[in-house]
Amino acid sequence: MGLGQGGGLAQRGTFAEGLKNDVVVVALSPGRRHLTKPVCEITYGIRESGIQTSVQVLNAGSGLPADAPNSLGSTFGLKPEEVEQVNRHKLCIIHFGNVKSHVVYKARLFLRFVTILTIVVCQTPIDMEDFAKIGIKTADVIPIEPKTKGTIVEIVTGVVRGESSPQSKIDEIIEKIKKHLK
Repeated sequence: MGLGQGGGLAQRGTFAEGLKNDVVVVALSPGRRHLTKPVCEITYGIRESGIQTSVQVLNAGSGLPADAPNSLGSTFGLKPEEVEQVNRHKLCIIHFGNVKSHVVYKARLFLRFVTILTIVVCQTPIDMEDFAKIGIKTADVIPIEPKTKGTIVEIVTGVVRGESSPQSKIDEIIEKIKKHLK
């Protein structure tokens, strides 16, 4: 386990469990390009709204999955214990970043193992069809050949990594969480 730049907020491999296993917010490994700042603010906002929330910062959350096109450098992956920790919850919120191709391939690897409903938060404009094209199950678009166990139920775009999240985005995330926790 190494230390990464997290804006002083979190380090890779961190897992902080809430009192109830309702929601888990997942952040990529902190580093030069993946700062956990928006994830920490989102988590704080969710907790302030009265929803029990856990936090998981992935140990190998930077880079691309090995099966992604043009995958060079560091490799995105999940440890079995991270998968187990996430799957104990009812709903997952994960922030994937800004590069569209990275977002979809990371989501596919993540949801191969994570079986719970997932809300994707990212900076780049993206829709359910972008995920379904590579086999990710979504609430709105069913892929021809599903390659994931988990399902994307909502997408929130425009959340910039390393920057403060506008209250409107935090409110949007909370609204979508409440819709799926009923």
